[in-house]
Amino acid sequence: MQGVLAALLNSLEIGLLLAVIAAGLNIVFGVLGVINFAHGSLYMLGAYFAFALTSYLGLSFWPALLLAPLAVAVVAVVIEKLALQHVYGRDIADSLLITFALLLVIDDAVRIVWGAGIHVVPPPAALRGTVELFGALYPRYSLFVIVAALLAMAGLWLFFLRTRAGRIVRAAAIDRRMAEAVGINVPLVITGVFALGAWMAGIAGVIAAPMRAIVPAMGDRIIIDAFIVVVIGGLGSFPGTLLGALILGGIYGFGGRYLPQINLVLPYLGMALVLLLRPRGLAGREAA
Repeated sequence: MQGVLAALLNSLEIGLLLAVIAAGLNIVFGVLGVINFAHGSLYMLGAYFAFALTSYLGLSFWPALLLAPLAVAVVAVVIEKLALQHVYGRDIADSLLITFALLLVIDDAVRIVWGAGIHVVPPPAALRGTVELFGALYPRYSLFVIVAALLAMAGLWLFFLRTRAGRIVRAAAIDRRMAEAVGINVPLVITGVFALGAWMAGIAGVIAAPMRAIVPAMGDRIIIDAFIVVVIGGLGSFPGTLLGALILGGIYGFGGRYLPQINLVLPYLGMALVLLLRPRGLAGREAA
């Protein structure tokens, strides 16, 4: 029973963190129509900015959690203005190529600035150690990851459904020409959405920094997992993002404990099965 509980908590930790990352990826696709292959590099920048703030400036983890994602969002605005705005409305392969190029540029820039070594961000003192849950010990920080990811996803859902800004973004996603006709500044909305997606990636990077080694190209694997999430859940679907992330988290959490020999293959098998049976994803809309 303790093993099942540990696997369940690990699944939630992995899945909810992936949900935060994949939500930013899905937001950008839903509004801009761009598949951002550099999204994983923005996640990596969140971790590196947190390291810089805590190591070079001496800030604690909590200010870094606020400031690092904002810095990632600023970088995203520069990227959108200099590169991405030139591929809107073009074939989706163009956005894939340019964002892949951006991924390589950001990875090399990180190596130049911080080197190729491993860096670490210590967790805050209040979140160190373990707590006992139903007779099993579990890291405090892992519980924080679960709670923080849930709050981030809930806040994003409330933003889109309950705020005027969220309704403006949804209007621009549905029909840009109509949105412009009623006075919405669509280019500003597009820039803001890309910054929001990057901010989500930055939050995930900061949260992941104390439990994962910070190395160049750390976002390369995470972007693959994020793509698996959106394929399973459905591109452009917020509920699908959460569903796909929890499924992938369960595959990693339970597969790593009970099927370690084939755990690395299971996500791709799951994605292939979804593509065969429901190509638009579990929560994606079928074509009319």
